[in-house]
Amino acid sequence: MPGSAEFFHPPGRTKALDWTALRAHLAASGLALDLDEYPRQFAGGLGNLNYLIKINGTPWVLRRPPLGDLPPGANDMRREYSILRNLGNAFPLAPKAIHSSDDKSVIGAPFLIMEYRPGLVIGGSLPAARPTTAQERLRLGLQLVELLADLHSVDVAAVGLSALGRPEGMLVRMVEGWTKRAQLACSSTGRGIPAGIESVALWLRAQRLAERKPSLLHSDYKLDNVILDPVSLAPRAVIDWDMGTRGDPLVDLATLLSYWTEPGDPEPMHELGQMPTAQPGFPSRDEVLQAYTLRTGTDLSGFHFYRVLAMFKLTVVFMQLHARYLRGEVTQEKFRTFGKLSAGLLDCTRAICAGEIE
Repeated sequence: MPGSAEFFHPPGRTKALDWTALRAHLAASGLALDLDEYPRQFAGGLGNLNYLIKINGTPWVLRRPPLGDLPPGANDMRREYSILRNLGNAFPLAPKAIHSSDDKSVIGAPFLIMEYRPGLVIGGSLPAARPTTAQERLRLGLQLVELLADLHSVDVAAVGLSALGRPEGMLVRMVEGWTKRAQLACSSTGRGIPAGIESVALWLRAQRLAERKPSLLHSDYKLDNVILDPVSLAPRAVIDWDMGTRGDPLVDLATLLSYWTEPGDPEPMHELGQMPTAQPGFPSRDEVLQAYTLRTGTDLSGFHFYRVLAMFKLTVVFMQLHARYLRGEVTQEKFRTFGKLSAGLLDCTRAICAGEIE
C-alpha cells in the first residue's frame, strides 16, 4: 500500500527537487514544509512524479509532471487542482487539494499538493501480500464500473466545473489530436510513422456519431488509480485527475476497457499488464458493458467506435513513452520495451477496427 517501503524509490533513484525553495514558497501561504523527514518519491506510475511530504505535521502528496518535453495538453497540474478543489462534495473519493503553483522557478515545473490517502494499489498483477478470492475479484471489477457510473452522474454545474474542457467536437479533436501526437513522437526520434496509424485514423474519421450529453470524465480510469482499503477492498480514493475533462461518457468507459485484458486476448494485451483482469473471477469486457448499462441506462450503440478510439489512444501513449526513452529522458528498461508493445497494440487496434477481435 502507498506508504510501505516497496512503494517508494530508494534514495539513489529518487529525483530530488529543490525542497528549500519549496519550503520558502509554501511559507508565504502559511504552509510549513517539514524537511526533518525527507520527502520520498512514490515508485508507481509512468508519468507524473509524486512525493510524500509533510506540511504542518500532516502527510500530503506533491505532484509534478514528468521530466522532458510533454505532449500538448498532457500532465496538467492546474486542471487537476481545479477538479480536486471542486469535486469532493459530490464525489468524496476525490482527494482534497490545498495548493498549486505554475511558477516553474520553485521546483522546475508546475505542481500541486493534495490529500494523502494511504491504502492498497493493485496494478498489473494481484498482490501476493493480500490474496484475493474469485468472488473478491468479481466485486473489484464491478466496483470499478459502479464508481465510473457514479462519476458520470455528477452534476458538473453544481460543483463549479461547467467550464471544464470543450465537449463540443471532442471526438473529432481526439482523433486528430492523437494522430498528431503519434506523428510528433515519431518525428522527435527520426522515425517514420507506422502505416497502421494512418489507416486507423482514416477509419475513425469516416465514422459519424451524434454527440452525447457531456459528463465529467476522468480520462485515465483504471484499477491502479483507485486506492483500496487493504482489508475490505472498498475504495478510499480515485487519483490521477490531470487529464480530467467534460465529454462523452463512453470515452471513459472505452478507456477503462482498453486496459481490460481477457484470457483469450492477443499477446500484446497481456504484455500491457495494466490490470490483472485476465485472472479468474474478473468480469469480461462484455459484462462490464452490461453492468454500466444497467447502472446508467446508457445506450451503447456505436460503442465499436469508442473501443477503437481508446485503443488507438493507448497505442500512441506507449509510442510517446518509448520516444521519451529514445530521447534519453528516461532510462528505465521497461520504457525500452514500449516500442515493441506499441506496435503490438497497434496490431490489436487494427484487428478490433476490422471486427476480428472484440
